[in-house]
Amino acid sequence: MEQFVGYLTIFLLAVFVGFEVITRIPPLLHTPLMSGSNAISGITIIGAVLSLHLENSILIKVLGVIAVAAATINVVGGFVVTHRMLGMFKKKD
Repeated sequence: MEQFVGYLTIFLLAVFVGFEVITRIPPLLHTPLMSGSNAISGITIIGAVLSLHLENSILIKVLGVIAVAAATINVVGGFVVTHRMLGMFKKKD
């Protein structure tokens, strides 16, 4: 139970810090930062998958699945936004 409280604390702190950072960024910078966040989300996915593999607690596994899903959505969204951003710089026929 003590280990779960530690993991839950880290998870909640990550959610809070992420929300605070994103809400304080001006809208003009969202597109470049979204493409840059792919690397951070990739690290999150690796950490969540490792925690899913190493832990036997069902609550840890649920939080790991949520982390993998949220980070995957962020990575896919980052690639979509980056693709659209790069499309703005292509020459028009």
